[in-house]
Amino acid sequence: MARKVQSKRTRQESDFLGKVKVPDGAYYGIQTVRAAQNFPISGLRVHPEMVRAMVLIKKAAALANAELGQLEKRRSAAIVRACDEIIGGKFADQFIVDVFQMGAGTSFHMNVNEVIANRAGEIMGGRRGEYRLAHPNDHVNKGQSTNDVYPTAMRLAAAFLLRDHLLPRLRNLEASFRDKAGEFDHIVKSGRTHLQDAAPVRLGREFMAYSKALGRCGKFIDKAGQSLLELGIGGSAVGTGLNTAPGYREKVIRHLAGMTGLKLRPADDLMEAMQSMRPFVEVSAALRSLAVELNRIANDLRLLASGPRTGLGEISVPAVAQGSSIMPGKVNPSMLEMMNMVCYQAMGCDLAVCAASQAGQFELNVMMPVVAFNLHLMIEIMGNAIELVRTKCIEGIRADEGRCLEYAEKSLGLATALSPKLGYARTAEIAREALKRGKTVRDIAVEKGILTRTAAQRLLDLKKLTEPPGRAAMPGKRKRR
Repeated sequence: MARKVQSKRTRQESDFLGKVKVPDGAYYGIQTVRAAQNFPISGLRVHPEMVRAMVLIKKAAALANAELGQLEKRRSAAIVRACDEIIGGKFADQFIVDVFQMGAGTSFHMNVNEVIANRAGEIMGGRRGEYRLAHPNDHVNKGQSTNDVYPTAMRLAAAFLLRDHLLPRLRNLEASFRDKAGEFDHIVKSGRTHLQDAAPVRLGREFMAYSKALGRCGKFIDKAGQSLLELGIGGSAVGTGLNTAPGYREKVIRHLAGMTGLKLRPADDLMEAMQSMRPFVEVSAALRSLAVELNRIANDLRLLASGPRTGLGEISVPAVAQGSSIMPGKVNPSMLEMMNMVCYQAMGCDLAVCAASQAGQFELNVMMPVVAFNLHLMIEIMGNAIELVRTKCIEGIRADEGRCLEYAEKSLGLATALSPKLGYARTAEIAREALKRGKTVRDIAVEKGILTRTAAQRLLDLKKLTEPPGRAAMPGKRKRR
């Protein structure tokens, strides 16, 4: 449990700008208070994974510096213990800096340094605000700079969210569509292009296409996410490695890899790693691609479920809430509408990431906090939406087989099967007359003596029309991953 700061008593801390009163029970210090006073913008905080990533870096740095003789072992052990406590869930209420803050994330970085320093000092027998035993800059931040720590934390946090939050849920959604594809494989329905009648298809094939699209998005995201694993930590100020000991960089990355289970690697160019936001743009673009596909699929399902009596009504989705404040008994495709909203928000986040990523100057991009916030928000909300849509909507979809068949029989798209035998122009005449007279293409062809009923049945066999030569068998259900 995080410790609440309830005391109204204060302590006084000072820096080269002057003196500031800090809540006596706070683990943060003067720079955090200044940031809270300067940037009361949104009330939004960084993602918890960003806190964890930053603290993991501090822990890895403390271990590396101790191994290299740059930090006393007792002090290093206290810093590591403080980090472990934060990682374990303590002091979450101590990270109070708004997401819209000082450029490059220095305010949040110092918030982390101060909390760790005060807790480490307390562990060694000191008092909060003294910084005699553990100093935010001299000890917790030893060998580091916001220049290399913040972009490294951004990478780690995004990698955690992709690996542990989004991708497993996306794979499960892909599997749910695949399962529905098998369940609906025997159901013939009208295909539609331009929202008009087209050749018949199988409902199961539509759902399999959705599954395949999501699978491809997952691979794209996973590939883009690999660029997050290249770290510029150890670059210190402006990528020079200033004030770091030989071997520090490699040790920090080795410790981080062991703590996270990620296949981390040092950046080829430390300056490039802090100048360029390319990895975040790549991941954001892959997430935008997923948002586009999810939005498209949600819209298809909403149309297929429209009705129940005056729409297509080929499928029904589970009712999760009353759909109207005035129309009794109305039920809406609420989970799919939520997915639409999340997709639009994700697209907006991608635009913010893109704009902020090109706004860097020379050795640093000072817009990193807004890049991090929007990227982490994208991953968080899309992962949540995907899981809820899967469990509350996709897995409960039911098909109206009779209605699907009725539309397929009436579809003017059936005329396509007659075209090779009768020619395009003659077949078009049959289709137009069927529409005009409210009859099926089969009825008109037989009525005019163009085809015998037997020939019409053979040429317009709905099941066979949806089974092109070499059609692969529909895969069975697979276990969730």
